[in-house]
Amino acid sequence: MPKRKESDQDVQLASKSRRAKDKESNDESSSDEDTDMLNVEFEWFDPQPQDFHGLKTLLRQLFDVDAQLFDLSALTDLILSQPLLGSTVKVDGNETDPYAFLTVLNLWEHRDKLVIKDLTNYLLLHCAGSPALAQLSSLLSSSSESQVGLILTERLVNIPPEVVPPMYNLLFEEIAWALEDKEPYTFSHYLILSKTYTEVASSLDQEDARPQKKNKKGKGGGSEVFYFHPEDEVSQRHSVGYGSFDYTKQGGEGTSDSKRAFQELGIRPQGHVMLIESGKLKEAVEAVSDFLSSSS
Repeated sequence: MPKRKESDQDVQLASKSRRAKDKESNDESSSDEDTDMLNVEFEWFDPQPQDFHGLKTLLRQLFDVDAQLFDLSALTDLILSQPLLGSTVKVDGNETDPYAFLTVLNLWEHRDKLVIKDLTNYLLLHCAGSPALAQLSSLLSSSSESQVGLILTERLVNIPPEVVPPMYNLLFEEIAWALEDKEPYTFSHYLILSKTYTEVASSLDQEDARPQKKNKKGKGGGSEVFYFHPEDEVSQRHSVGYGSFDYTKQGGEGTSDSKRAFQELGIRPQGHVMLIESGKLKEAVEAVSDFLSSSS
């Protein structure tokens, strides 16, 4: 019987609208930004078979252009094979597609499954050049028996980050129950896969010979990294290491322009990983909750 999960988290969905007001006397214009709060009742459910296509769509969004490298159907089936671990977030009842999800997969337990082999090799390849993630190579090596939990989580673009802490808190409860039943969820580390992006100059602007806006510089002189999910910037402060990497399948010329969203610069998505010790994850989630509460 499908279970609706209980969460004491009330989440508001904010929609912003801009209104331009003309000043008749001076022919000047100004704009005021109003924030309208829309109350939406989010519901948390266990992953269920009818979620297959919705979960696969969210996985495709998570892996971006590299989604084609993986058997997402097999990965979705693996998520659905552990229905008592992880959550989906819905709005209009259990039969609708999920707006967000979070789950954890034991990379050692599922090491013989092809999709997990592909994922593990992919992560090792892309994190090999990051000193901050040097520990990952030993944790995920074929000879290692380390229990690393791969956390997969994604949400639709307009879903607020406030839905994330309840999903983690439910996961903590579910792992505790699973351990009581001697199930293999005694993790030493959690590996969280996410996305970031950098800004890049628009090729359209270059064609028009317009002056180019300079990229912002981040620490170390590289381009500044921006976060699709603001909670990632908080979570990574509690990590052993973290880093972004370029996707294997880079988009062709014009791809960044297609993601400009009416800004001067295009954006270049990247993969992002955070390695967190198991004892630090609750601390990270609490920090995320505090951050979201203070910024709301």
